[in-house]
Amino acid sequence: MNDTASPKGQITVTLQLNGHPVQVDCRPDTRLLTLLREHWGLTGAKPGCEVGRCGACMVWLDDAPANACLLMAYQLEGRAVRTIESVAADPASLPVRQALAECGGVQCGYCSAGMVMTMSHLAGLQPRPSLAEAEALMCGNICRCTGYGGIRRALVRVFDAQ
Repeated sequence: MNDTASPKGQITVTLQLNGHPVQVDCRPDTRLLTLLREHWGLTGAKPGCEVGRCGACMVWLDDAPANACLLMAYQLEGRAVRTIESVAADPASLPVRQALAECGGVQCGYCSAGMVMTMSHLAGLQPRPSLAEAEALMCGNICRCTGYGGIRRALVRVFDAQ
């Protein structure tokens, strides 16, 4: 990060975004969610609660799930961010995406990207979480449409099939 702010109060931040180096000039308190959607045109992360409770804006920060609505530009220098646009193109997320689609875990789709981000991260952990652990760790992802039956069936498919 540039230690000297410009006269407009902006900083320059350099990070890895979906495996590519990027740089942005912005205010230090600009949310990552705003940068993703408005600066880089990556709209998979959705604004929801904007206080870190719903998971609609989930990204991976240094390979761990994080809410993009809570991350400010000044926290991103030198970090690696992956979005659903990158994770959905990764074959490792295919079992999660298929399970959600086939088990009825998707309805309006607003929360789907965040669900895929969190479930794919959990599915890639070694050792892999148990079904009960995965269910507990998904608590930061809220769905207002499905009633969770389909999402739970997808979790069973992904985490009980170990």
